[in-house]
Amino acid sequence: MTAYDTLIPVNVVTGFLGSGKTTLLSQLLKSPDLQDSAVLINEFGEVGLDHHLIEHAQESTLLMENGCLCCAIRGDLQGALQELFSQRERGEIPAFRRLVIETSGLADPTPIAYTILADPILQHHFRLGNVIGVVDAVNGAAQLEHHPESVKQAAIADRLAISKSAMADDREIAALRASLRRLNTAAPIVDLDAGRLDWDTLLTGDLYDQSGKQREIAGWMAGVAETGSSPHNHDHSHGVTSFCLWFEGPMDWTAFGIWMSMLLNRHGDRILRIKGLLNVAGVADPVLINGVQHIVHPPTHMTDWPDDDRRSRIVFIIQHMDQARIEASLTAFRRLTDTTECAADAAMG
Repeated sequence: MTAYDTLIPVNVVTGFLGSGKTTLLSQLLKSPDLQDSAVLINEFGEVGLDHHLIEHAQESTLLMENGCLCCAIRGDLQGALQELFSQRERGEIPAFRRLVIETSGLADPTPIAYTILADPILQHHFRLGNVIGVVDAVNGAAQLEHHPESVKQAAIADRLAISKSAMADDREIAALRASLRRLNTAAPIVDLDAGRLDWDTLLTGDLYDQSGKQREIAGWMAGVAETGSSPHNHDHSHGVTSFCLWFEGPMDWTAFGIWMSMLLNRHGDRILRIKGLLNVAGVADPVLINGVQHIVHPPTHMTDWPDDDRRSRIVFIIQHMDQARIEASLTAFRRLTDTTECAADAAMG
């Protein structure tokens, strides 16, 4: 199988209706660093890309002024990605090195991420990069309260981008940040109106980009520190919440793999994201895990610990599940690693 870090990264830009996804994407595509990118847009989305960005159009393929390629998703996502890659291989379109998908405002991004990770053909060519969730500073809090789609978009994101903050007051922005942090412990929160937009911070530097691993982990840890370790059961949004578990001492990799496989097999639909930095027995450097629902990326190794803390730390973003059950299950599983039978008895029922 192709080395995971050499696959074409797929970024997903998601956000509720009117949140500013298209505006953000238009700004990102002006960067010279993204000229070797391709873009997939949902042609049923609420807003099309700004017309002045388009140089010419042929069927569903749009060539942007800066050289980026843009295609409309006319059928299923698997077919669109396979066709795009085939066109690239045949030399019919520029040899893009990154793909960006803009979802419609009412889309749940989870199936998109799952498709990229799980499709047996796509996984030989593409990998999931960062998911960017755009949230409107003026309307975002109300959307999170009333629209479950908005909650899913924020919960699954690797980066949260607050738009239109210049139109909101400090109290509104602080309240929105608190709501987002409860939903997503690990994602760095970026204010799009706070200065020059950093393309690299949003789109690149994921766990499988060698230059971005350390920064990615630093972002996770900053989010966890901002949230604190206490659970947020008092403030669920449509049943979604986020928390981080910490464990002392090295973990048995085989036992942990069995536990996580059983957990995701039984409850994967309710585990939106799982991210972890693990102290694995017999391994000097930390091991990173990152998953979406039932599917987990291949584990990757850091070259060093990000700080002096050698505890394992695992971030969960869950829906309609209880934090205490997950914590008790993993704790029990770690105690009962002598035999597979004992470990299975400790799994969640």
